Amino acid sequence: MTLLHAATRCNTLQHIATHCNTLQRTATHCTALQQASTHCNILQHTAIHCNTLQNTATCVITLQHTATHCNTLQHTATRVDILQHTATHCNTLQHTATHCKALQHTATARNTLQHPATHRDTLQHTAARVTPLQHSATLCNILLHKHPRTVNTLGRHRSS
Repeated sequence: MTLLHAATRCNTLQHIATHCNTLQRTATHCTALQQASTHCNILQHTAIHCNTLQNTATCVITLQHTATHCNTLQHTATRVDILQHTATHCNTLQHTATHCKALQHTATARNTLQHPATHRDTLQHTAARVTPLQHSATLCNILLHKHPRTVNTLGRHRSS
C-alpha cells in the first residue's frame, strides 16, 4: 500500500468517525425528544382529566344551588298552604260574624217587641256568642290587611 493510498484511507475513516459521532449525538437528541414527547402526552392526559373534574365540580355546585332553591320553594309552598287555610278560616269567621250580627239585630228587635221570655233567653244566649266571633273576624281582617299581597296571590292560585 502506498502512502497516498494509506492517507486516503485515513481521511475516509476519519470522515466515517465524524459521521458516527454525528449519528450518536442525533440518537441521543432523539431519545431526549422521545422522553419529552412522552412527558407531554402525560401532561395532556392530565389536563383532560382536570377539565373533566372541573366540569364535574361546576355541575355539583349547580346541583347544590338547585337543591337550596327547591328547599326554599318547598318552604314557601308550605307557608302558602298555611296562609290559604288561614284565609279560608277567616272567610268562614267573617261569614259567621255577619250571620251573628243579623241574629243580634233580630234579638234586639224581638226584645223590643216583648216576645215570650223563652225566645228572648235563647236569642240573648246566641247574642252572647256573637262578640267572640266578631273579635275573631276582626283579627282575621287585621291579618288579611297586613298580608294583602299574599291574599291576592292565594286568590290567583286557587283560580289557576
